[in-house]
Amino acid sequence: MALFNSLNTSASGMTAQRVRTDIIAQNIANVNTTRDENGNVYRRKNVIFEERDVTGFSKILLRTAGTVGDGVKVTKIYEDTESPTRLVYDPSHPDANEDGYVEYPNVNTVQEMTDMIDATRSYEANVTAFNATKNMALKALDLGK
Repeated sequence: MALFNSLNTSASGMTAQRVRTDIIAQNIANVNTTRDENGNVYRRKNVIFEERDVTGFSKILLRTAGTVGDGVKVTKIYEDTESPTRLVYDPSHPDANEDGYVEYPNVNTVQEMTDMIDATRSYEANVTAFNATKNMALKALDLGK
C-alpha cells in the first residue's frame, strides 16, 4: 500500500538523520582529543547515504509507474583523512612533539554545528511528511464511519 511506503520512506530518512546527528555529536565531543586508543589523533567522521535497494517485482512495477524512491540508508561512516589536522604550539602538553606542537583533530566546530542544523532540519522535514501521511490516513478512516 502506498500509504505505508510513504511512512517507511519518512522513517528511513529520520533514522539516517539520527545516525548523522550521532556522528556529528561524536565529532564535537572529540574536538580536543589528541589521541585515541591506538595513540593516533582523532579524525573527523562523515556519513554517506544511499537510496535503499528496490528488489521486489512490485517495487519495480511501482517505480516504472512513477513512484520514485524507497527511502534512504546509511552505507558508510568513514574517517576524513584528507583534511589536515591542527597544530597548536604547547610544549607543556604531554602529547607535544619534539618541536612543542600538539596535533589536534581536523574537527571544525562551526562546520559541525552547521551540519547539525542541516541534519535537524532534514529530520524535521521527515517528521512533517510522516505526520501529514498519518493525518491523511486518519481522515480516510473518519470518512469510512
